[in-house]
Amino acid sequence: MQQNTPLRYPYQRPERYHLQHVHLFAQDLDRTLAFYRHWFDGEVMWDGDYGGARNVFMRIGIGALHFYDQAPRALDRNAFHHLGMQVVGLQDLYDRMHAAGLHLPNPIRESAGGGYFMVQAPDQVLIEAFEPGPDRDERVLSYYGYR
Repeated sequence: MQQNTPLRYPYQRPERYHLQHVHLFAQDLDRTLAFYRHWFDGEVMWDGDYGGARNVFMRIGIGALHFYDQAPRALDRNAFHHLGMQVVGLQDLYDRMHAAGLHLPNPIRESAGGGYFMVQAPDQVLIEAFEPGPDRDERVLSYYGYR
């Protein structure tokens, strides 16, 4: 991520942080998508490869679900994988968390001019802090509140 790029605020809102999505594993992705379409009017906004795995981004009202096309890793825990926190100023947040001594297993992973990193919150809740890059597909940028 470039350090000196201007901050872009999504959803025409001044807040720097948004709980944008919950990411779930899907043992049978087509069945899962059909369930959310039928019962909650879910709309697939993007279906493609992200981080080496098929991911589907689904809008439900003003909220969002993301799905991995893979079975849950531990059914005793459920299909929950992580919370997606959309941020403005990803590098700043990473630097402040690093300086505070939080465990950040990997540096920021860059993607289409943006990036993400993972951090574990209390109670073993995994959080993906991400800032969509300006070079993402127009549908994805709209989904993230930039159009």
